[in-house]
Parts: sequence; structure tokens; C-alpha cells
Amino acid sequence: MKICVTATDKNLNAALDLRFGRCPYFIIVDSETMEFKAVDNSAASAAGGAGIQAAQNISDKGIDVLLTGSIGPNAFPILSAAGIQVMTGASGSVTDAISQYKEGQLQETGGPTAQAHASIAPPGKGVGGRRSGGSGRGMGGGGGAGRGGGMNR
Repeated sequence: MKICVTATDKNLNAALDLRFGRCPYFIIVDSETMEFKAVDNSAASAAGGAGIQAAQNISDKGIDVLLTGSIGPNAFPILSAAGIQVMTGASGSVTDAISQYKEGQLQETGGPTAQAHASIAPPGKGVGGRRSGGSGRGMGGGGGAGRGGGMNR
């Protein structure tokens, strides 16, 4: 059985990373032999849609089970469609998480466990009051109405 664990580093002693889409590495482990392969999560630094990209990246790796801290609403359906069982509640290192799974200490997730995150912040009120739009000294501004004699003498 192939188990994928979200991790902070490229080895079995690495800490479990609780963020699926933003974890730096996926450790893919053969649960029988404990042989593993570390895969960089290229989606970790994406401006938006990291969970979707991460799910697409691992969905074709023959993974049976994913061990992570939380999973978002956009990534979950992709993993589910790929037949990957998502388990949450693990802690400690990658090895600890696999042991917890084998001992039946983790729960299968029937849906997303994290909220969607937008890459662009919603419009806000901004700083300043209503009259902030250009209330500087603005020397001049045409208030003289052209009454000076100028250069004509």
C-alpha cells in the first residue's frame, strides 16, 4: 500500500506538515517495506489554488492513502475522484503518522476539513477618511484667475 504523508522535510523523521496544499514535501511510503520517495510540492509557493495543484500532482502517483492535518474544499474532490483515502488527525513525524494509521488511530475524512482560501483579499475600506483623495497643499491650482500682468509691460 502506498501512503503519502505531508511533510516539512525529505525524510521519514521529518515532522508532519498540517497544511496539505502548502506543505513543502510529500513523502510517499510503501507501508510494507517502509521504502520511500520524497516529492517536492511545486504548488507550495503558488499565489492561489495550491490545494488543487497539489492534489493534481499526487493523484497520478498510485497513492492509496493521504495522511495530513487538513484538506480544503477544492483539493478534496480531486483526491476523492482519484480514489485516495484522506486521513486526518496524525501528529509527530512521518514515521509516527504511518504507525498511527496502521494502528487505526486516524479517522477517514468524509469531506474537507479546512476552508477555502482566496489568493486575492476582498476590497477593504482602505486608510484615511472620505476626504483623503488629494488633500495636500496643491500650490497653485488656478485660483488666480489670470489677473496678473505677467511679462507684458
